Amino acid sequence: MVKKLSMTLLSLLLVMAVDSTRTETLCRNQQCGSSLQQTLKLTRLIHKESVDLNRIYKASQGDLSELFCKISNNNVPDPSISGLDPSERILNIYTHLEAFFPHLKRVFEQQTDLQLPPSPLLTELTIVRHRSSGLAALINCLYQGLFPNLPVPQPAEGPTSLPPPLNVFQQKVYGCVVLKRYKEFLSNVARELRTLKSQVCRKRAQMNVLF
Repeated sequence: MVKKLSMTLLSLLLVMAVDSTRTETLCRNQQCGSSLQQTLKLTRLIHKESVDLNRIYKASQGDLSELFCKISNNNVPDPSISGLDPSERILNIYTHLEAFFPHLKRVFEQQTDLQLPPSPLLTELTIVRHRSSGLAALINCLYQGLFPNLPVPQPAEGPTSLPPPLNVFQQKVYGCVVLKRYKEFLSNVARELRTLKSQVCRKRAQMNVLF
């Protein structure tokens, strides 16, 4: 079982390494519709995996897991997307992804200490984290492709507001809040990308026909 887990993680890392080498090409060559469709497809996949991840997380935390997820935590990013126009909203998606990454990493570190190997939770969390890095790259490409004259998004410097050292109960609460909000954020991203596809890409296609 341990060997199978190691092979799964190795295969995932190899796939992500190959995908990262394609990012620059994707940014140059993809059209609005195809770029958005690919980004939406990956978002839906990660959202589906995040649903499974939340279920696995609750199952691994004991009898009080439902209670953990009802407790709020102000240190975790809000899942809502903001912005007055498409460029601001895509940029907000990107900055939100970057804000969630250190929290996902912290949850992984905490659960590594709490879970016995081999752990389905740690495997699923690793998959979601790595796919999310690929999603951030696609969002970056999408932003550059749609708005080439605007500044390129830059990753945030340093971690966002991570919580101080926590006891085991607080770690379980924190992890559940992070994963729940990330799942909600991904749902919002998918909805936003569908709207962008119907508005921005259709408008651009109409302009190309006219000119």
